[in-house]
Amino acid sequence: MGYLFALIKKELLIILKDPRSRLTILLPPLVQLLIFTYAATLDVKNTPIAILNLDKGEKAFELVQRFHGSRYFPKITYLEKVSDIKTYIDNQKGVMVLFIENNFSGNLDRRTPNKVQLILDGRRSNTAQILTGYATRIISQYSRDMEAKISFKQELIDLAPRYWFNPNLLYYWYNIASLVVLLAMVTCLVVTAQSVARERELGTFAQLVVSPLSPLAILIGKIIPGIAIGLAEGLFMLFTGIFLLQVPFTGSFFLYLLTLLVFVTSISGIGLFISALSFTQQQSLLGSFIFLIPSVLLSGFATPIENMPAWLQPVTYGIPLRYMLVISKGLFLKAMPAKIVFDNLWPIVAITLFNLVGATFCFRRRLQ
Repeated sequence: MGYLFALIKKELLIILKDPRSRLTILLPPLVQLLIFTYAATLDVKNTPIAILNLDKGEKAFELVQRFHGSRYFPKITYLEKVSDIKTYIDNQKGVMVLFIENNFSGNLDRRTPNKVQLILDGRRSNTAQILTGYATRIISQYSRDMEAKISFKQELIDLAPRYWFNPNLLYYWYNIASLVVLLAMVTCLVVTAQSVARERELGTFAQLVVSPLSPLAILIGKIIPGIAIGLAEGLFMLFTGIFLLQVPFTGSFFLYLLTLLVFVTSISGIGLFISALSFTQQQSLLGSFIFLIPSVLLSGFATPIENMPAWLQPVTYGIPLRYMLVISKGLFLKAMPAKIVFDNLWPIVAITLFNLVGATFCFRRRLQ
């Protein structure tokens, strides 16, 4: 045990006493957390739109003012003629044009059906869909207000949406819960993946092989520092999100700590596997990114798994990040019960055991 603790201490000192390693572990994840929280968002803000109002009546003016006063549309350009629409969209000056015909107010006064047209730039499909939802909400509310004012065709159903777990639809609440585990995974993987490759590159791997430590003890000594640093990184991000960014944490802290420990252990096994296959730190770093990019894309962080092709969805069952994202968002925002947490935890445990067995086998082969 004394030799094992000495190896663990050596690994930690190599990482913590190297200024570049300290900078890599502490500063980039914190900067990424702050940047991704506010920059990597699907909310549509400050997107310019245009309005072509050919009707100069009071009712059309009121509809335009509702768009003008909405927080979703702070940048509005007013067009003068129909031909301006093509120029506006083609030159990508904006994503949406609201077109109000010249008989809009008259049709409302005559109680006849009316039309308002939205012209959108399909090259930015996601933004166009979101803007359509914003515009539809404003126009629907305006329609209900007009129907109530002129006592015509009163609606029998009044839709009152209510958003659970995130009442104000703040996207960074979702981002923080996901980024905590994502950045912990990146740090843990990079640290562990470089452990054995560093020994080979510095020429100290042969000394490690002839030491009194058994291959299993060397494996444990290499993996525990990565687990400790990944866990500390995750907790640091967790507390930053809760106390600095004011994201509510409604679940059990003990359950979160337990699942985070299992998760970083699984990632450490993958990192050690990559490190055992690499001869230089550059190779281990490239191997880490080869694993990271598909893991993030297939985990459900950026796009829903349900939207992926049917043949690709089974691949996501082997990605620990998929399950950890569910647990993290559940414990952050909706106090996920322990049963559901463990339903998502046991696949991570199974993946962890598989990773550790594979890493041990590969590590032993490299020691021979």
